[in-house]
Amino acid sequence: MKITLIGATGFIGSKTLDESLNKGYQVTAILRDPNKLKLEHPNLKKIKGDIFDTDGLAKIIAGSDAVLDSYNPGWTDPNIRDNMIKGSLSILNATKKAGVKRIIVMGGAGSLEVQPGLQLIDTPEFPKEYFAGADGARQILNHLRSENDLEWTFLSPSAVIDPEGPKTGKYRVSKESLLVDSNGQSRISLADLVKAFVDELEDRNHIKSRFTVGY
Repeated sequence: MKITLIGATGFIGSKTLDESLNKGYQVTAILRDPNKLKLEHPNLKKIKGDIFDTDGLAKIIAGSDAVLDSYNPGWTDPNIRDNMIKGSLSILNATKKAGVKRIIVMGGAGSLEVQPGLQLIDTPEFPKEYFAGADGARQILNHLRSENDLEWTFLSPSAVIDPEGPKTGKYRVSKESLLVDSNGQSRISLADLVKAFVDELEDRNHIKSRFTVGY
């Protein structure tokens, strides 16, 4: 499978790159600065690209079987909400222009429901410093729900992503509800989150829908 990966040097994207290469995929990584990605691999192609240049992105994406989108402008970006929306819409439009149908978007946990009709982001406990970015991700999910041309999937992680946790392959799956364990914690290891992200390429269990994974 030939895939285009966006965000390959990020917290989630870097592990997504490893998982994709380990599965034998041919990966084109779109990077602001290709020199920042030190990894060399025969199935890895590193290409400089601007997320906001829709036409330029489309040319790079063309010929791929699917796009894995882990774009995040960065939690320290003062305009994270606007840039999240602008950049994500550019990626979606570029994917369509490239004639690629399949895209899997890594989203956030904020739009998951803690009870029917109440999303985590709208609870008093949700950290204010993460609200703008989480709301940007929520707006992209809302946009995707009306998207007819793409075979999209939106993956929301649990509230806490453990960077050091093992890849167990044993986690629960939900559509819209935040998953919590017996201790009331919502968590998933980065390794298992990335496994679910990449496995969806072939499993195709959540076409035109959102899902989440957690313990």
